[in-house]
Amino acid sequence: MSARTTRHVYTIKDAAALTGLPASTLRYYESVGVIAPVSRGEISKHRVYDEDDLGQLLAIACLAATGMSVNDMKEYVANGQLGPTAASAQIALLTERRQQLALEAQQVALRQRYVDLKIDYWRAIDAGDEPRAALLAAEASALADELHHTKKR
Repeated sequence: MSARTTRHVYTIKDAAALTGLPASTLRYYESVGVIAPVSRGEISKHRVYDEDDLGQLLAIACLAATGMSVNDMKEYVANGQLGPTAASAQIALLTERRQQLALEAQQVALRQRYVDLKIDYWRAIDAGDEPRAALLAAEASALADELHHTKKR
């Protein structure tokens, strides 16, 4: 008795559900070359995704979730096809993305701190503590300036 493996295929709707990428994004990524052209059904001519396609789409979804640009994703995929010779290019691309994410994390932390200050400010107002409210308002104003400057970087 021989073991027969069944090849699983997925529609674009299935692929979208499994990857979290909308069908329109999957079509777009294919049209601009982020992903290779997808096979088509012999009769329907609709896109047919296999397990390998889904693996690639999941990797692309992860890159997209980091905020990586379409051009950088295209470069990353192209470099990946080159194998070890593109390792330094991949490292540079991902290092740049990591630095951008670190800056974004810093901005989120500052915005959280601003919200915390405003909560404390309104608690001071509610408690009738005008001196504390004034200090918190000044601190929030300084933080707002800092937030404005970090956005320009």
